[in-house]
Amino acid sequence: MGPRALPRLLLVLLDCWASVSAQAGTPPVITTEGLNSTKPVPTTLRSVISSKPPEIPRASRPFSGPRPAPVTDVAALCVCDLSPAQCDVNCCCDPDCSSVDFSVFSACSIPVVTGDSHFCSQKAAVYSLNFTADPPQRVFKLVDQINPSIFCVHITNYKPALSFINPEVTDESSFDKLMKAPDGFSLNAESDVSTRLDAPQTAKYEYGVPLQTSDSFLRFPSPLTSSLCTDNNPAAFLVNQAVKCTRRINLEHCEEMETLSMAYYSSPKILRVPGSGIEVPIMVQSIVIRSLNKTLTRLEDTEILRVSKQGVVEAGHIKICTNVVLEVTYSLTYTDAGEVIKADLFLLLGAVSSAMVPLQQKFEIYFIQQNAKPVPLSGNPGYVVGLPLVAGFQPQKGSGIIQTTNRYGQLTLLRSTTEQDCLAAEGIRAPVLFGYNMQSGCKLRLTKALTCRLVAQKMKSLLKGQGFPDYVAPFGNSQAQDVLDWVPIYFITQTSHVKDSCQLPVALTVEVKWTKYGSLLNPQAKIVNVTARLISSSFPETNSGNERTILISTAVTFVDVSAPAEAGFRARPTINARLPFNFFFPFV
Repeated sequence: MGPRALPRLLLVLLDCWASVSAQAGTPPVITTEGLNSTKPVPTTLRSVISSKPPEIPRASRPFSGPRPAPVTDVAALCVCDLSPAQCDVNCCCDPDCSSVDFSVFSACSIPVVTGDSHFCSQKAAVYSLNFTADPPQRVFKLVDQINPSIFCVHITNYKPALSFINPEVTDESSFDKLMKAPDGFSLNAESDVSTRLDAPQTAKYEYGVPLQTSDSFLRFPSPLTSSLCTDNNPAAFLVNQAVKCTRRINLEHCEEMETLSMAYYSSPKILRVPGSGIEVPIMVQSIVIRSLNKTLTRLEDTEILRVSKQGVVEAGHIKICTNVVLEVTYSLTYTDAGEVIKADLFLLLGAVSSAMVPLQQKFEIYFIQQNAKPVPLSGNPGYVVGLPLVAGFQPQKGSGIIQTTNRYGQLTLLRSTTEQDCLAAEGIRAPVLFGYNMQSGCKLRLTKALTCRLVAQKMKSLLKGQGFPDYVAPFGNSQAQDVLDWVPIYFITQTSHVKDSCQLPVALTVEVKWTKYGSLLNPQAKIVNVTARLISSSFPETNSGNERTILISTAVTFVDVSAPAEAGFRARPTINARLPFNFFFPFV
């Protein structure tokens, strides 16, 4: 077939295709967006070859207005409705329950029904019982719950946004109409980012709940995505924090920045409990002034009230902003019932020059329980030389470590006295202090009338004391609930078997092995092994005298088992490369 025959072949194929199209009936209809009618358009070869699917008319965009109704209706949700067509006891959201059933309920098993807690704004169904009414009645409220976290998720419930929409082709007739239509929702930043906490009112603060104030929540500036301070971070209940962040300021207008003034941190009034009308004012306890040369001056109580607002002063050609807040420390006192009863504020003010810009501020907040004394530690974390060892016993498997309230009486030895009489000094013990090797003893006078068994029990109680512990804490700040971290005391009894003799315990030795743990720059002392040996000696059953004097002793030894630090170097890299088998072809 030559090149001249190719056009004839194409004409034959086109005639065949035209005949097939004629037999198929009417030509296909193509819908054009933006027109009110559809007209048959003669089909061309290009439209048949194209694999693009026919376009679907695009749904009209929503106009500006409120958000659509939520997809999930929390008022219709009921997780305690377990019995179909039957009222469940204390299930206040059960639609099968009547007012007669509600009158005999003792409480609502599910008081609050919400959706996902990660949403920024959602509806919450609150159920409660009014026992003052006769008969008692159920109370139902539908409130708006707002999450103040900056990591919350905004929802729109706009179903067309869940799938891709074919773009609309604009022509002369539809251009003016599209210009007037809004592009999606017109969101108002003030309505979306709300500073009010409309969460359901509870009778107490719980861990992690933001601290509410009379107008919003207690702000605790913190660095988030960068080192710059973010002022809308809420302070959470029982969450101790200490952060540093930087702030960009203009010295000429520093008096206009409220985040640099003392009133910004002392003016909020914390609510005693969430949603209550009782306010707890923030009291300024101390103010320290720092000058440009780093000297500190603490103001007296009478001078605190006379501290002026920050302002700009000129020292020659240098501009200085005075009374700027550099450090803020909140101290909040709470009760067992989850109520904030006291709020103290400690401030560090100072002068800021252009050399200190951007300014670094430090913020700290901690919580103190009312009428609670701090627990003294023997180190944090490692033991400190001279402090007592932390020890205790486990009453049963699976429980925590039980400790005595007297930290100097948890692991003790005999205390030597001038009389050297064990019975006179009975009950007087010396604590085992970390790093201090110690040895003590006393004399015990025994009469011939005493039996061997009775004497052995008495001497054993003198050596071990009352309540000899089973475990020793590896660090000075180990928690009692972390039982697996504690070091067990290995108790070994050494006896010498001699015929016709009385085995009496005469010595108790405690060996404590410890190691240096952590960084070489600041190693921490960690106890890794504790061994207690009770040594017994043999005494003849009969004695010519009426009395017998026995010397008993106790000792503790600390052994450093730290391995010497060795400088480590990386191994030299090796090249593990192989040449291809035909690399030297055709020479080899």
